[in-house]
Amino acid sequence: MDTLPIINRTYDLYKHAVGITSHMEKCWRYSIGQSIERSVLDCLSELIMAKNAPKQLKPGYLIRASSHQETAILKLRLCLELKTAGETQIFQAQSALQEIGRMLGGWLKSVNAP
Repeated sequence: MDTLPIINRTYDLYKHAVGITSHMEKCWRYSIGQSIERSVLDCLSELIMAKNAPKQLKPGYLIRASSHQETAILKLRLCLELKTAGETQIFQAQSALQEIGRMLGGWLKSVNAP
């Protein structure tokens, strides 16, 4: 199966997010922790749909993936402010999300190019 680098990176981020969530206190694990995991999974799902969609439908999937990516960044910032997980792990996840955002922006730009 041919997998795009952005999909691999998002998959790796999901594994990292699961690791972050598993070390959270129970009260945070089932609220913000699972919410972060869901945002990353939704982003991954939209990226896979974009990969397999016809060219004219790709922008919609990529825009939705971008919104899930931004939402995940905000949720991680909340974790940082509430001190629900280790700073290093959160910073690594935020860095990965920013990289995914850059890749997503490039993909969206190439799809919208004439």
